Amino acid sequence: MSDAERAAEVLKGHRESIDRLDAILVYTLGERFKHTQAVGVLKAQHDLPPSDPSREASQIARLEDLAKRADLDPEFAKKFLNFIIAEVIQHHKTHQENS
Repeated sequence: MSDAERAAEVLKGHRESIDRLDAILVYTLGERFKHTQAVGVLKAQHDLPPSDPSREASQIARLEDLAKRADLDPEFAKKFLNFIIAEVIQHHKTHQENS
């Protein structure tokens, strides 16, 4: 087997792992959003604000710490969580508008 063929096999293995991990991420986000949707409904039913800045700040700090321990860029993790939080808040606002 040539070096190029060995490299192609290694590349294939990495890509298969990436595909599995992408599936895990998608299903994990799906599960997370099921819970945040339930939180949004609960907040709307009890007239609670759609966002909780202190909770969001502690979650960002927690995720930054997890990212450091996982050898992931904490700034990337922070941006990722901020994106998710913004989406969740929008869902919560929608629940409040519809209740």
